[in-house]
Amino acid sequence: MTCRIVTLALAAALMFLAGCTEVTHGVGNSPAFNAMSDTVHALPGLHGTSGLEVHAVRSIKTVIVHKIAVMPLVDEPDQVDKSLPPDAAQSITAAIYARANELGGWEVVPQDDVDAALQQLPPLTVADLEKNALALGRRIAADGVIYGVVNRYRERVGFDYAAQSPAAVAFVLNFVDENTKQVVWTAKFAREQKALSQNILDLPNFVSHGARWVRAHDIAVEGINGALDNLQSKLTIEPIVQGK
Repeated sequence: MTCRIVTLALAAALMFLAGCTEVTHGVGNSPAFNAMSDTVHALPGLHGTSGLEVHAVRSIKTVIVHKIAVMPLVDEPDQVDKSLPPDAAQSITAAIYARANELGGWEVVPQDDVDAALQQLPPLTVADLEKNALALGRRIAADGVIYGVVNRYRERVGFDYAAQSPAAVAFVLNFVDENTKQVVWTAKFAREQKALSQNILDLPNFVSHGARWVRAHDIAVEGINGALDNLQSKLTIEPIVQGK
């Protein structure tokens, strides 16, 4: 009887929270967005939200895109972890490239071509990312380039149902328009999974993952999917027509 009451209470809480929680990707020039530092200090977790904040210039719909490129992300650890796993930026870059191809509509420059072009450019550094992205776009004839930094990529310690500490991910993505030489879109993502016992408001997110502890890659993919879906919805995509 007691277990049935607890189960019914949990189900009721889930229905209530699912109805009250709205995931918002586009926040524009909100105070929350402007207050975020370049190193994304929002962790641990933004409970009950996607952890994603997006800003786009008003003229972004006038940006016409046929072909885009994904420049490898670089490490910029935050002041908490101070370091990143050696494969963190590579893993997130690969997930961005995969999602960009999955979305379709635009043509995505093969990563081998991007890597070859980067061999002819100065090494990627945080200070020169926008400059390097524009140079890369010119070299490979892309209309725009996605680039950014990884601030945190902390892997969970433990197992699916018995983790000692949760996974956490934070990154910043930008899209630079080759025509105007302007960054027209920026997305900041920061999320750490929280145990249900730590925050009942995170119940929908916890249950959506099968009530288990997820890996850093799972969190990163959620942020990447939301960010790129938002980016494509704001740009004017005109696929390249063969023979024209």
